[in-house]
Amino acid sequence: MSHSALFDRHKDTLDQAIKASRTREYWTAYPEMPSPKVYGETASKDGEAAFKSYLNKAFDVDQPGAIGTVGAEKSPYGFDLGVTYPKVDVNALVSEVEALRGDWAKASIEARTGVCLEILHRINRRSFEMAFAVMHTTGQAFMMAFQAGGPHAQDRGLEAVAYAYEDMARTPAVARWEKPQGKRDPIVMEKHFTVVPRGIGLVIGCSTFPTWNSYPGLFASLVTGNAVIVKPHPGAILPLAITVAICRDVLKEEGFNPNLVTLAADSAEAPLAKDLALRPEVKLIDFTGSTTFGDWLEDNARQAQVYTEKAGVNCVIIDSTDNFRGLVSNLAFTLSLYSGQMCTTPQNIFIPEGGIETEDGHKSFDEVAAALATGVEKLNGDDERACAILGAIQSEATLERLESYGKGDNVVLASHAVPMAGFDQATIRTPLILKATDESSYSSELFGPISYVVPTKNTADSLGIVEDSVKNNGAISFGIYSTSEEVLNQAEEVACNSGVAVSFNLTGGVYVNQTAAFSDFHATGCNPAANAALSDTAYVSNRYRVVQSRKHV
Repeated sequence: MSHSALFDRHKDTLDQAIKASRTREYWTAYPEMPSPKVYGETASKDGEAAFKSYLNKAFDVDQPGAIGTVGAEKSPYGFDLGVTYPKVDVNALVSEVEALRGDWAKASIEARTGVCLEILHRINRRSFEMAFAVMHTTGQAFMMAFQAGGPHAQDRGLEAVAYAYEDMARTPAVARWEKPQGKRDPIVMEKHFTVVPRGIGLVIGCSTFPTWNSYPGLFASLVTGNAVIVKPHPGAILPLAITVAICRDVLKEEGFNPNLVTLAADSAEAPLAKDLALRPEVKLIDFTGSTTFGDWLEDNARQAQVYTEKAGVNCVIIDSTDNFRGLVSNLAFTLSLYSGQMCTTPQNIFIPEGGIETEDGHKSFDEVAAALATGVEKLNGDDERACAILGAIQSEATLERLESYGKGDNVVLASHAVPMAGFDQATIRTPLILKATDESSYSSELFGPISYVVPTKNTADSLGIVEDSVKNNGAISFGIYSTSEEVLNQAEEVACNSGVAVSFNLTGGVYVNQTAAFSDFHATGCNPAANAALSDTAYVSNRYRVVQSRKHV
């Protein structure tokens, strides 16, 4: 199929994505429910079989620079994946990629966009396979692994393609420039405008959302003409290895060198990220992970445009409510979903020490804290339901942190293990809720299912603490409950001053830790938690430049 044919095939999807990004209305290209009617009657069985076919063998990627194998992924559900991947020599890989990227850079905007849309289409058709790969590397429960690791991630990739295409297409490839000269003949010039990519993009994946956090950078760099090296987290390689393989298949079929997208798997003992990040050919870096390494990239990879999402301390303020049961239910699910291992999960819940007003009358601080604890406990009271919500803990460090903080005398709700049928060694734990004793105890991120209820003097005090916290520590999400329009207006002002998205009075089926592609911006880029937003024009526009030529006609 020709490049233009691919573009034409997916043009309607692209047009709808562009429209949705302009209107911010609900739209999705990829259905989020794992329905047999959408994905095929045997899709789930086929996807599981495809996942199992990777286990205990080598994942074949025929790319340059291979010098052995690497791989030690362990499912948080209690078994080793046994998959090995090519271990690469950084110098050989980068040199080869740099030498071949010219044909892709010279391809038309439509050709590159068509290829990217076809890649996303094929990834979507393998969403069940991806779901099992995400589930057994991250610990996400199956439904979340399917949705967040599949269609939602694909939507975020498509969103980046739509923004980039519209941005690149804004400037015409050729223009006739004619300047009047009065009685003399006009000056006439022909001007050509060429989109020139930056170079090589490096995508550094995370362990908890390997596809959702990587697809925006991968597709934003690829569609703008850059080659891409994908460096997964050592604990979650398989989902991105599958992604890379699909990219390579489409590129090869369309006459491009498949090494435009390569895999740089590594291990915790011999990491490659720093070596790759400092290569002069690498001009774009997308990173999700720790503040320490994100700061290092920003400080040291000076030759590259660096996009980072780092740690943050997300907050909720409870001022008052006319739906206390809905508030408790919403927050209980929010704190439990994927065991708090989302970058948007609230950690600190600020409540006036004098209590709050509800539709049932006044409730003290302790009553509100106890209600939250009871809500979390009841939600996870049934083991099967708890497993479907909590998933499993991905990292040993998170388990150790949960164990350590659960030994204090400020425990409001203790964490406990949850058994899962068929997975005796699964690392499933319920949330831990603590009462804050001083600011130092809750001012830094405690990744995982750990949250604090924090007594404050009043709501004005809560708002001041949150504003300072976002400015100093960063945050991706902020929520507030109040029946006062004045308080909500003050909260929105705090959100704008500190640069964090805010949600008001969520009591239904929308949660503060969830964002929707094409409508919600993920992060803002103006507080320490992230220096970019997914997705906006700024996220794509600096991945290429426009070079012009001109001549007299």
